[in-house]
Amino acid sequence: MCLAVPLKIISIKGKMGIGELGGVKKKVSLMLLDKVRVGDYVLLHAGFAINKLETKEAEELLQLLREMSEVSD
Repeated sequence: MCLAVPLKIISIKGKMGIGELGGVKKKVSLMLLDKVRVGDYVLLHAGFAINKLETKEAEELLQLLREMSEVSD
């Protein structure tokens, strides 16, 4: 099963960025998307940003992931 996770872009240099999720920072390729800015949320899959998200949508997804994590603990 594949999973894409939402994360917030905190820096950009060319077509690469750094995203943050729960205090963890990851390198992100932005080559598949146009007009990504610092502060935007994207879906990350296999190191690539595959979709840009609205802030509200990203926050809802992050909350669902937290709830799923609590159930599995």
